[in-house]
Amino acid sequence: MQPTQELVERLRERVKVLGTRTPEELRGLLREELLTLIGPDLDRVVKTEPETSKPGIVMIVGVNGTGKTTTTGKLARVLVADGRSVVLGAADTFRAAAADQLQTWGERVGAHTVRGPEAGDPASVAFDAVKEGKEMGMDVVLIDTAGRLHTKTGLMDELGKVKRVVEKHAPLDEVLLVLDATTGQNGLVQARVFAEVVDITGIVLTKLDGTAKGGIVVAVQRELGVPVKLVGLGEGADDLAPFEPEAFVDALIGE
Repeated sequence: MQPTQELVERLRERVKVLGTRTPEELRGLLREELLTLIGPDLDRVVKTEPETSKPGIVMIVGVNGTGKTTTTGKLARVLVADGRSVVLGAADTFRAAAADQLQTWGERVGAHTVRGPEAGDPASVAFDAVKEGKEMGMDVVLIDTAGRLHTKTGLMDELGKVKRVVEKHAPLDEVLLVLDATTGQNGLVQARVFAEVVDITGIVLTKLDGTAKGGIVVAVQRELGVPVKLVGLGEGADDLAPFEPEAFVDALIGE
């Protein structure tokens, strides 16, 4: 609501000053203002190449059901296609299905998967994944974490522990928060809680295959002060894409 009100006010002001009248001119102003709201100059590159020694380490967090494990697999696919070697760390040890799913992605895209016993210590799996990544000379380690309800204090303590344990090896290059674009206000609540526990560096919005959900891009970037870096635009294996503000705004205003 707040960004919408600001947008309307700014448009009114500009129309008053410029005396703009035609639909084409108004559409042009709207496009400019929307782009400004979304932040065309934000750095949206997913950092996977550390300045010092390999591997790059990316931790993926978020509530179950947002598409977190799938996003991890799809990101691995993109990196492998780019010629990078990838280790997947199945640190969501509370759902056997999550580890199985990640391993399937690993086999499909050609990534090495590290998993531990069911209900084992997630931090231990994350530690082993980074250790193996280092020993094997791999380029990137992607760590999929558990996402039981964001209100559970235990889960949040656990995420903090995973992060601390990984950082004994090397600093994290990215902490990506996966949000379901259809959850609206609830997504912002989730974002807030996760940001309190780990330093979120980028956002992945899944299920953004309809323009009606677009407002969450502005809202969540404002809430966390970090950019949307990737978007999931459907169910296909290739639908994880970099977030492009200009293309997004054009889709919003129907160009």
